[in-house]
Order: sequence, then structure tokens, then C-alpha cells
Amino acid sequence: MSRLLIPRPLTRESFAPFGHVLEIPGARHYPINKGMTERHHDLAPVELAGEGARALISIFRGQPYVFPLKLAHLERHPLGSQAFMPLNGRPWLAVVAPDLPDGEPGRPEAFLCRGDQGASYPRGRWHAVLTPFGEAQDFLVVDRGGEGVNLEERFLSEAWEIQAPA
Repeated sequence: MSRLLIPRPLTRESFAPFGHVLEIPGARHYPINKGMTERHHDLAPVELAGEGARALISIFRGQPYVFPLKLAHLERHPLGSQAFMPLNGRPWLAVVAPDLPDGEPGRPEAFLCRGDQGASYPRGRWHAVLTPFGEAQDFLVVDRGGEGVNLEERFLSEAWEIQAPA
């Protein structure tokens, strides 16, 4: 028997303990390019640590997951933040967990992200793998490249079940 997670809507307030929401509403903005472009500025920090660290911009093509989803694995990146922004305009899930005092992941939380919302995880934030649903999706990803081990994984002794979003 697994434990149950029910995704809740992604908002800046609900996600604040886990990272930053990338979205236009409420963002600081100003016109550039002689007024032809509106810059929605500084949506999340890019955190880089370690020898030879550099920022990477990539596109990930994620295959869809089927619900109910079994969450049995979490990961984190101790040397750099990771930001995900969907490119296809479809909803997706962000699943994150707090860091317990012993360095292990705490109780995960699932967030239903709209197709116009991204999420940025700070260095060391436990999270599930990229989780699109419905059909394959592309994501613009900003994360860290460089030397050093930037991946820690934990396989949970008891899985969580994530129900399909409403």
C-alpha cells in the first residue's frame, strides 16, 4: 500500500518553501527594445557552486507519465539550481520535498503547474524527475554544468501514490 499525494495548484505562496514559480503575472517588468518588448525580469536566481561551474540552457523532451503515478525516487542537485519552463503550453507536475535535518527528503508535495508556469528548484532541493502527463512535452531547462558530483538520489522505502490532477 502506498501513501497518497494529491496535487494542488502551483502558486508563488504555496511553492515558496521549495523554490520559485516562473510566470508572468505578478513579475517585475518593464519595456525594452524601444517599447516593443516587455521584459519580465529576474523570475528566479540561478545558483552555481563548485569548480568550473557554468550555466547551461537545454531543452528536455519529457515522456508522459500515467496516473496513478508511483513516486519511489527523489533527487537533488547540491551544486546548482534547476529551472523548468514548459514550451508546449500544457500542464505538468512539480513534486518536491523538504530537506530533513539528517539530509534525507521529508514528506513530498505535488503541485499542478499550468502550461504557462515554470518552477525553479534551489541548490539541494529534493524533487521528483520531470513529470509531464497527457503527452510528451518540451521544457526549457536552466541548470549547472561543470566539474563535481551534482546529483544525489534517494529511493524511498515506501512509495507515494500521486492521483491524476482534476
